[in-house]
Amino acid sequence: MIGGGLAGLATAAALGQAGFQVDLYEARGFLGGRATSYPLAGAGDGAEIIDNCQHVLLRCCVNLMDFYRRLSVADRIKFYKQFYFIEPGGRTSVLAAGRLPAPLHFTESFLRMHCLEFCDKVAIARALLAIRREHGRRADLSRISMLDWLREKRQTETAIRRFWSQVLVSAINEELDRMAAIHGFQVFWLGFLARSNSYEMGVPAVPLADLYAPEAWKRIGNVRLHLRAPVERVVAADGAIRAVMVEGVESAADYYVSALPFERVPALIPELELPLDRFEHSPITGIHLWFDRSITQLAHATLLDRTVQWMFNKSGGRYLEVVISASRSLVEMNRADVIALAVRELAEFFPRVKEAKLEKAHVVKEVRATFSPRPGVDELRPQSETKFPNFFLAGDWTRSGWPATMEGAVRSGYLAAEAVTRAAGTAQKFLLPDIA
Repeated sequence: MIGGGLAGLATAAALGQAGFQVDLYEARGFLGGRATSYPLAGAGDGAEIIDNCQHVLLRCCVNLMDFYRRLSVADRIKFYKQFYFIEPGGRTSVLAAGRLPAPLHFTESFLRMHCLEFCDKVAIARALLAIRREHGRRADLSRISMLDWLREKRQTETAIRRFWSQVLVSAINEELDRMAAIHGFQVFWLGFLARSNSYEMGVPAVPLADLYAPEAWKRIGNVRLHLRAPVERVVAADGAIRAVMVEGVESAADYYVSALPFERVPALIPELELPLDRFEHSPITGIHLWFDRSITQLAHATLLDRTVQWMFNKSGGRYLEVVISASRSLVEMNRADVIALAVRELAEFFPRVKEAKLEKAHVVKEVRATFSPRPGVDELRPQSETKFPNFFLAGDWTRSGWPATMEGAVRSGYLAAEAVTRAAGTAQKFLLPDIA
């Protein structure tokens, strides 16, 4: 295994439990890739552990939860049944399942949402019905943008800004006009329409790195972890892969899986000749803020009509993390300006910010957070199998059936593990089907 992000870890866990002897090579000194945590630099021996960015999941992420169960950490995910939509000024609307069965389970709370006018709600309801009608039947969804589709369905500007964009930009990490409609469909079909509880949001109750701790891998068995061991080259010979080069030494195996980001694969094994010219990145920015007093008791909230999109209460309302997805406007902005922007906008939703003292702050810019799921790119995503019979691909950018999410990464790992078992003549299934 090359790469210790979620895709590589999922591949290793599945194959290790299936009886394969797995060596996993990770360049850094920790596991989790873009979904990890680390001590805050310069904070001394008692350094606070922070996540590189807030990662969440929905109940419909069945393969991610299966991976957590394999590591015996599923109980460390806390699920929430309410979404809070807050307008500047503080007025709050709550979206939660009611007494009606799916797909009508949001009807009661949806009708009471103050942040949407009646015409917005009618438009949204009409579009949700169209998703049910067109899902799996319409052939052009991977070639048009989600914004194109929403315009086609005559969505109001407020509905687009306060509902569709607020949900989808955060879920898929891309703007609506740069997002293939097929991905927007998937989020709403599985997360909002399929089951009455599939929308529930899971938030890790521990630092992300704790989910992949060494004791979890002891329970898996058959997996040897090699940290700070970057693979420098994949050695191809006679139509197959012969070895990987680590610190100038060749290490051989029967099968090889790369779970690296797409931009690193060509240098590792140029012989693959993958068509990656149209692949781009989309950034995420996480802003960690520590105040001298509690700002809010809400566990989380989606913040409307501003640059900041989500707030997560990390500790007692004094330590908050603000998340901005598809944050291209912040990439070149300096640290002080990013922090000032976050505090200024946060004060519009939580008045206590104006009275509080900001004790410290930390900005994490994941410039290469995910690949950009633009129209036309989905068909270019590679399968697990490659031109080499003993070399396979995993990663949220491969053809997992999902966009670049934690669920997509785990799905890609399970698909790669299945491909390895087929090549070994002992075909096994690891991927769980979607809930609908």
